[in-house]
Amino acid sequence: MDEYDVINAENCMLKDVCSNLKKEVRKLEHANEILKSERLEVDEKTLVLHEDLDKLKETLSMTEKVFNTDLLKLKSESLQLKQRIESFIYENSQLLEKLKKAESELTANRC
Repeated sequence: MDEYDVINAENCMLKDVCSNLKKEVRKLEHANEILKSERLEVDEKTLVLHEDLDKLKETLSMTEKVFNTDLLKLKSESLQLKQRIESFIYENSQLLEKLKKAESELTANRC
């Protein structure tokens, strides 16, 4: 083999290597496009999840406000009911005293 044949053989080998590299580049470019597409989908899903989270936070905040308002009302009502019960207990004791006095007077009058 002369020098020309050697160079020609090397050139053919380099062309084959170059062709294989081009195929690999195309495969990598295709894989890159797929990854970009998947990343866009993930970014969109992340955005939707953030929006949902913000809505949930708002809902939770409103629910908490309603809960606190209701709790304050219930505490107030509870205090009022407690005061009424104490008033009824006092009235009941006063009536019991009057009843005992009336029974004593009745017994005294009978004698």
